[in-house]
Amino acid sequence: MLLVKNGLVYTMKERNGFMGYVLSDGGKITGVGDMADLPKGVEKSCTKVIDARGGYIMPGLIDAHCHVGMWENGIGFEGSDGNEMTDPVTPHMRAIDGIYYKDRSFTDAREAGITTLVTGPGSANVIGGQFAALKTWGSSIEEMLLKEPVAMKMAFGENPKRVYHDQKKTPSTRMATAAVLRQALMEAKAYRERPEEEKNKVDFKKEALAKVFDGLLVKIHAHREDDILTAIRICREFGLKFTIEHGTEGYIIKDILKKENVPVIVGPLLSFRSKYELTNSTIKNPGLLQKAGVKTAIMTDHHVIPIQYLPLCAGVAVKEGMDELEAMRAITLYAAEVTELEDRIGSLEVGKDADIAVFDGNPLEVMTKVIATVINGEAVYEN
Repeated sequence: MLLVKNGLVYTMKERNGFMGYVLSDGGKITGVGDMADLPKGVEKSCTKVIDARGGYIMPGLIDAHCHVGMWENGIGFEGSDGNEMTDPVTPHMRAIDGIYYKDRSFTDAREAGITTLVTGPGSANVIGGQFAALKTWGSSIEEMLLKEPVAMKMAFGENPKRVYHDQKKTPSTRMATAAVLRQALMEAKAYRERPEEEKNKVDFKKEALAKVFDGLLVKIHAHREDDILTAIRICREFGLKFTIEHGTEGYIIKDILKKENVPVIVGPLLSFRSKYELTNSTIKNPGLLQKAGVKTAIMTDHHVIPIQYLPLCAGVAVKEGMDELEAMRAITLYAAEVTELEDRIGSLEVGKDADIAVFDGNPLEVMTKVIATVINGEAVYEN
């Protein structure tokens, strides 16, 4: 058994923290409560005890959208495996076949209290491939894997336009991006509904994309408001479950996002306005979305923002108007919910994975340090 005690516990389900403990056994949380209610003698039976010393005890942090392991830290072309820029439709690409699980960024994540990453292909293609959810500790992809595929990546806007315009191929306009996506979805749907006698003929790409009609989540890269609205239009047309990734101009159409019940994974928040579609970016975006009632998570988009700065991204969102607890939830509970992982992670509840982050102060403050990171009930980092 592992016990984390003497800290301000934020389960992410309640509004306020309380001085308490978290107990785990067999990789799962078995108890959460006030220090006064800690069962007598339980500490002596624990193989590991972590004293939070009055700091914060939280669920392990979650980055709901990054590319850790897909672009290796400090390596150029040899470690660049996130975009297969030879075909705008590559739903059969699987992140687990491109992730370098020993990438230094996994260590950086653990040392920042981040226990789960949702990582996958970039946004060069209209359909880029399949994301995976990984714990940040393990000796192989299989050992780290939480869910695969967790989502199918799609992209609108500048990136696919630029990549294929330079190759003198379609799509080189927003019209063509939408048309390419519609055609691929129509073909995958027809493939899924093909007659029984044709089911011995397998099309690998259509087989992969057809999963979105069986409920696989779609992650849609879209910065500009018109691209966000096109994404909503097409997803509604085909009945897809989806989230908007980045949502840079989401605050402009926040009422529509709320009405349509569209979650947004916002970020990167600390980056340079490096291209035209980021012209209207503002760190106020997550706070404006949250206050409008839009389910909002926060991402780093690593390697755009190094993964270890995920809590800092949430901190600057608070500085610019986001509610503090909602910002904490944006990198824990909401990050789990928008990636459909909340049955395992995202909050401190009995039965969930024992993924715990222990901080010496408020995790959103720049001077705060991690005391310990626990994954599956094992202390994988102690400062």
